[in-house]
Amino acid sequence: MTLGMGGTQSYGEPSYWDKRYTQEDSPFDWYQKYTALAPLLHLYLSPSHRILAIGCGNSPFSEGMVEDGYEDVVNIDISSVVIEVMQKKYSDNPQLKYITMDVRDMSAFETDSFDAVIDKGTLDSILCGNDSKENSSMMLKEVFRLHMEHPLIV
Repeated sequence: MTLGMGGTQSYGEPSYWDKRYTQEDSPFDWYQKYTALAPLLHLYLSPSHRILAIGCGNSPFSEGMVEDGYEDVVNIDISSVVIEVMQKKYSDNPQLKYITMDVRDMSAFETDSFDAVIDKGTLDSILCGNDSKENSSMMLKEVFRLHMEHPLIV
């Protein structure tokens, strides 16, 4: 059973995110902004690393990374609504790429094709949804397939 817009179980449903991003267009950062996490990222990542940010939403986190010198930040989200907005917003910034994709199946990317995978809340959202154990397992298998050395879940 999926709860309404206010229920946390809805966080696991793509329709929740499409509706949310249709109704709310202000940028939102889950948990922490880039500036708060930058010192931690600097310990593990270099500007030349290829980075995947999963469940990017409309957060300016990846923009902060690029402003800080990171050269290749790929962002995915299950919501095509928010990805279209972000593609338009950053169309003049080749360091930022935005792709509609389900984190449980990232087969469009080759194994070990990223130096790091960053998640700031996607796993939490999946754990709130239906079939959370299976879906979170699928997500984590994909994250580790893309790069086992530096998956950062912050």
